Amino acid sequence: MEFIVETKYLYNYFMPLWPPTVTRFPMRSSQDHFKQNPAHPVAVSLPAHDLAITKPQRSVREWAEMIKLEHTVFALPFALSGMLLSVPTMPSWITVVWTVLAFTGARAAAMTLNRVIDAKFDARNPRTSTRAIPAGRIGTNQAMAFTVIAFGIMLWAASNLPPICLWLSPIALIWLSFYSFTKRFTWLCHLFLGVALGGAALGGWVAASGTITGVAPWLLAAAVATWVAGFDIIYACQDVAFDQSEGLHSIPARFGVAKALQVSRLLHVVTISSLLGLGTALSLGPVFFSGVLFVTSMLCYEHSLVKPTDLSKVNAAFFTVNGIVSIAAFLSILIDKIVR
Repeated sequence: MEFIVETKYLYNYFMPLWPPTVTRFPMRSSQDHFKQNPAHPVAVSLPAHDLAITKPQRSVREWAEMIKLEHTVFALPFALSGMLLSVPTMPSWITVVWTVLAFTGARAAAMTLNRVIDAKFDARNPRTSTRAIPAGRIGTNQAMAFTVIAFGIMLWAASNLPPICLWLSPIALIWLSFYSFTKRFTWLCHLFLGVALGGAALGGWVAASGTITGVAPWLLAAAVATWVAGFDIIYACQDVAFDQSEGLHSIPARFGVAKALQVSRLLHVVTISSLLGLGTALSLGPVFFSGVLFVTSMLCYEHSLVKPTDLSKVNAAFFTVNGIVSIAAFLSILIDKIVR
């Protein structure tokens, strides 16, 4: 989309209000325009997206992309599920608010710190070289300041929840800071990430109940941890050659893509088994078990999308399917609690 615009007035004044999609018009040369309109400033050609997106908007998008805000759908529903399962009634709205805030702060901090720690590798990896930090659009000092603020928000929110949440916060801080380094020395790094997100489910559990008792919370955490580790293995299959060349560790880099996909399937079997055990331990109803059946079908579909010789559908398997899995599991728990 191109326009002849008077840069001093139209572009500066109306750019924040311009719609992203407009009708395309033919563009005359700036020389012709100047001859016909000698009193006007220089005519320029501007892409439609430059007219539609202001600098503050681009900055927000950069930060949202860096922390992968859309990936919140993977773990937040399980944190909320932990809240629902830990108490006989619905948790209070203020508990939900503080829990979501604590989770959001922890996740934003961990993701940003991961980007900082991996920046030099991201810069050398063609798949990740355009990320904000290696590309220089966000500075390392900015990112570290954001990490400190986000961890501070997590601690502040935890202080407004049962005391055990604040007592356990140092463990969360250490684990979330540590797991980003694990790819440098162990191919079990996927499990470290899984435990980090499994901790979100436990965090939701203690936020509502103030305690961790019985086997049920650990079954929920195991389901989340193995589910995350399984799909992280699939995602890591894209970087086998790069990881091997850089001396980084992962199950695909260590054992090959074919065996890595087998390990991923095995982990997801544990996921389903843990969910079934959770439903049995808490005597959940048919809605929950129907949800587990649906989650099973989606995980089977996920594994049908990726093959050792064809990884072209990894993104569909990683983003779309796992987002559906997380939301479906949460909804089955929520609806089961409402109807029982």
